Amino acid sequence: MNDMVHLIEPLIPALRRYARVLVKDRFAADDLVQDCLERAVSRWHQRRPDADPRTWMFTILHHLAVNRFRQQRRSPVEVAIEDAPERDVSHMANQEKTIEVQHMLRCVDLLPDEQRTVLFLVALEDLSYAQTADVLGIPVGTVMSRLSRSRDRLIELMDGVRKEQPPKPFLRRVK
Repeated sequence: MNDMVHLIEPLIPALRRYARVLVKDRFAADDLVQDCLERAVSRWHQRRPDADPRTWMFTILHHLAVNRFRQQRRSPVEVAIEDAPERDVSHMANQEKTIEVQHMLRCVDLLPDEQRTVLFLVALEDLSYAQTADVLGIPVGTVMSRLSRSRDRLIELMDGVRKEQPPKPFLRRVK
């Protein structure tokens, strides 16, 4: 124990100077040196006896400083609310947007499977009409008509308006 104190104590002023250079704040530098000393004392048995204790201590201090810098980058910066820019403090409420998206997803679920599939492949997966036709094994014209019908139907469902269907013509059988 006495050997440890005689080796570490003369290094403290140099460690404080180096810590001040690293963190540029006297109080933070003192905290860093304190952490370095605690780590050195608790892990004294891990040092190599033939190695220079000065190098070992500066290495510990440097690694602790790097870890603090990393932690500070990950943690948010504290700013007084009066000093914060208005765009960072106030945000538009997004409940309406969430409700719109949920409504749209419910309306998409109401589409027939073949229309929904084409809509997803073209709109979400960004496939071309030809690629969509290849995936589904249908002609490109069918992809375009299904996509058109799905878009029209989705607009109707989202607006809550049902277009009047023209009456089906009465067909008679002719022999």
